[in-house]
This record gives sequence, C-alpha cells and structure tokens, in this order.
Amino acid sequence: MNQAAIKLSKTERRLLNDFQRDLPLDPRPFNHIAEQLGVTESEVIEMLRRLKAGGLVTRVGPVFTANRVGVSTLAAAAVEPSEIVEIAGMINRYPEVNHNYEREHKFNLWFVVTASTSVQLRHVIEDIELKTGLEVLVLPMLRDYYIDLGFPIEWIDQVEH
Repeated sequence: MNQAAIKLSKTERRLLNDFQRDLPLDPRPFNHIAEQLGVTESEVIEMLRRLKAGGLVTRVGPVFTANRVGVSTLAAAAVEPSEIVEIAGMINRYPEVNHNYEREHKFNLWFVVTASTSVQLRHVIEDIELKTGLEVLVLPMLRDYYIDLGFPIEWIDQVEH
C-alpha cells in the first residue's frame, strides 16, 4: 500500500498520535486502547494492520532499556550505494534487528541487533555477515543515553471521516 494513498480517519490519527508510548502492560492492551478511542479491540487491531501494511507503523511493542532484558548492540556495515536497498532488506528479515537506517558515512547502513544472550547476538551478526558478504562493525554501548522517540504529530490536511 502506498503511504500517500492512505486516508486516515480521526480515530486512526488519534491512534498514531496518542498511543506512541505507555502501551498498557495488560494481556489485552488493544482492548484498553479501544476503550479510550471508543471503538472495539478488533477495530484497533485492524487499524494497526492497515497502518503497518501502508508503512505508517513499523512496530508495536515495548522498548526496554538496553541490555536489561537480553543483550543488544549497534552495528554498521559499509554497503555499496547501489546495493543498499537489497542489503537493508536482507538485514530487516532478522527479527532480532531494528532501527535499520542509512547514514552518510563510509559505514552507511546502521542497525540495532537484540538477542536473549550474547552467544545468540554473535550468531545473528555472523549470519548477517555470511548472507550479505559484508563485515559488520559491532559498536557495543559504553554509556547509556535515553532518547524518547515519541513526538506529537501535527496533521496538515483535513480529516475526511
């Protein structure tokens, strides 16, 4: 689905804006969100599926403080610009990978790898190296910084429904 073609309802806009953080620690968190939005749990789940399919949502879930639950590392690779989309796609297939992004640098593809153990983390990195043919630069965290990735969304166009 093309992002530009998606028409967002007022409820979808509220879902995107109002629930960027503090996902309820509950067996049915989407039910809690649905109550606040005045819709059903299944409607919330369907909206999230649609928003994800349209590329407007990449992930719904908790963000844990680094290395408090399992292990993680920042990683980077030097990728030929003509191969960046293909290599990023290969790396994105790993469920242990998130925050995959391109930077203007010799090491132009950066990503975070998380795993339950350091052995599993190393295995994922080695597998990425094997499948991409690239050396992965591992940049373990030396100092912890917290960056809140939530931000208010200001809608420019008019809500249609």
